[in-house]
Amino acid sequence: MKLKITQKHLQIITTAGLFICVIAIIAQLFPTKNKFKYQFEIGKPWSYELITASFDFPIYKNEQEVTEEKDALLKNYSPYFKADTNIVNTQIAKLVNEYTQQNENPPLFQELIKRKFAQIYSHGIISANEYNELLKNETQTINCVYPNKFTTQKNIAEIYTPKSAYEEILKDAPELLKTYNLNLYLIENLRYDSTTSEMSKNELLKNLSLTSGMVQTGQKIIDRGEIVTADLYLILNSLRIEYDKRKSSIQQSTLVIIGEIIVITGLILLFFLYLYLFRPRIFENFGNLIFISLLILMMIGLTSVTIKYTSLSYFMVPFALLPIIIRVFFDSRTALFAHIITMLIISFMVDNSFQFILLQITIGMAAVSSLKDMTQRSQLAQTALYIFLCYALIFIALEFISEGDLQRIHYQPLIYFAISSAFLLFAYVLIYIFEKIFGLISAVTLVELTNVNSDLMMRFAEAAPGTFQHTLQVSNLATEAAKKIGANSLLVRTGALYHDIGKMKHPEFFTENQMGGNNPLKEMDLEKAAQIIIGHVTDGVEIAKKSHLPEQIIHFITTHHGRSKTKYFYNIFINNNPGITPNDELFTYPGPLPNSKETAILMMADAVEARSRSLTVYTEESINDAIEQMIDSQIADGQFKDAPISFRDVELVKSVFKEKIKNIYHTRISYPDVIKKTN
Repeated sequence: MKLKITQKHLQIITTAGLFICVIAIIAQLFPTKNKFKYQFEIGKPWSYELITASFDFPIYKNEQEVTEEKDALLKNYSPYFKADTNIVNTQIAKLVNEYTQQNENPPLFQELIKRKFAQIYSHGIISANEYNELLKNETQTINCVYPNKFTTQKNIAEIYTPKSAYEEILKDAPELLKTYNLNLYLIENLRYDSTTSEMSKNELLKNLSLTSGMVQTGQKIIDRGEIVTADLYLILNSLRIEYDKRKSSIQQSTLVIIGEIIVITGLILLFFLYLYLFRPRIFENFGNLIFISLLILMMIGLTSVTIKYTSLSYFMVPFALLPIIIRVFFDSRTALFAHIITMLIISFMVDNSFQFILLQITIGMAAVSSLKDMTQRSQLAQTALYIFLCYALIFIALEFISEGDLQRIHYQPLIYFAISSAFLLFAYVLIYIFEKIFGLISAVTLVELTNVNSDLMMRFAEAAPGTFQHTLQVSNLATEAAKKIGANSLLVRTGALYHDIGKMKHPEFFTENQMGGNNPLKEMDLEKAAQIIIGHVTDGVEIAKKSHLPEQIIHFITTHHGRSKTKYFYNIFINNNPGITPNDELFTYPGPLPNSKETAILMMADAVEARSRSLTVYTEESINDAIEQMIDSQIADGQFKDAPISFRDVELVKSVFKEKIKNIYHTRISYPDVIKKTN
């Protein structure tokens, strides 16, 4: 038995795969060990429960104290150098031999050389780099180890470098000696002994104590409300160090990882369930799921990298980017829910989780409420300023609560908040990139597309002026109807402007563009004529793709007639050919059916506007009857069965159309004629 994989099965598999991948990536970004759950600072009150020692642990000295004690011990440290006693005799022999061959020097002169060289080498010569390093470390003495293991201590001031040795020999030396190239024969006879030196240093540091006492099991450490003093800070920090040491076992690490995965899975599952139950259109679009998941991972990844690999504050991460971008492409509720889920996950990575969550959830609310529809660049700047002010206000309020003293408030985070808010200005660039990558459409793009002075709109108005006027009327009708039922009015307006652009290709075949009543379709076969009319949909799609219109706008072109028939030609065919069953597909638009409130509104507006033009008498009754009949016939044909539009929405749309059509054609009440009386 073969297993048949349907589209539904494929959707479930891909969604489950994405769910698992998101959890796995977030788990990798999490800290690799469990954290000490308390945050504390010197001078601030302890905001947690009573803490008592559950085990014995030492009190570790602070870093400064350890450094000072280490420096004090190392003052008595003297590095070790190995002395080479053969170098002096070798170098003297080379010097005497070379210059004896060139010049006959008296024995007394040779003795002078030997005496000078012996004196210098007895003090010792080390390299210039090593000498400078000793001076840098303020080393006073060195230990010289001779081949017979005899060790003597020498003062740094007595030791020479090759340069200083050369200068010393030339002091009060005969002129003849100054002519010799003596620097060639002055080389280091003391060489640094790293092994012995390190052993000596380590031996000294053994006396260094890193602790300054012990805390016994059961001993009280600190209680709620107590101020964290310098001494208490050392004890708490020592507790944190010992806690991390004790929790580093394989078993504990495994438990931490399991706990993290459970938390991550639960939070991501909540978000996916939200989309499934309340935003099925987003959930069923795999591209949208990938897009939102990537945004969540981007925020978590930026935070993780900032904490692990930089010394920067995680408050510099522009967390408000997440709700802003999701709000631009989807809706406020989804944006806020995604933001809260993401911030809850990140709170496990940062210190002072309570403060972080309070700040970020507030900022998410501020971002969503201040950017309902981003149609102008200036709105983004205003939102960034608004978010910074919210950051500053909430943070200062928290500082008032914890400190209670203006002098002790930390203002440094305000700089981080300003930087984070400034980064929000890059949202405009990101929105453009995401539009191109994921095929999404923002309000900014829709506003740009509604510009009737664009090249495509100008060509449309020139090629098919009647159709262009029709689209303007349809756009106004659809926009007002969308506002009435809470649909995306800007999207409807844009879709309406482009829904009939296919008529540009053969404008003469459409009545609104015909002058003098000459209709070339009357001379054609009915089926061919129907196909020409139907063809404006496929022609429109072709023009739209060449003009790089978004897929969402192209969708309005393909759905504005749904699967309806060209009733004019269809009915004539039936009337002229009794007993012959027509090929319905030749008279039927390719579809698909409208599958959103916006596309359903456009279908109704398009049909109503066209029907209103055919009325011979414009009265309130005729307009009402025409609109009711047209929309009811569409419902009866099943054109809206795929659209999430209610009967209440349809009635509201009808009421809007009636009012707008009456205003367009200036309907008035019918005045009765005066009846002439006859005598």
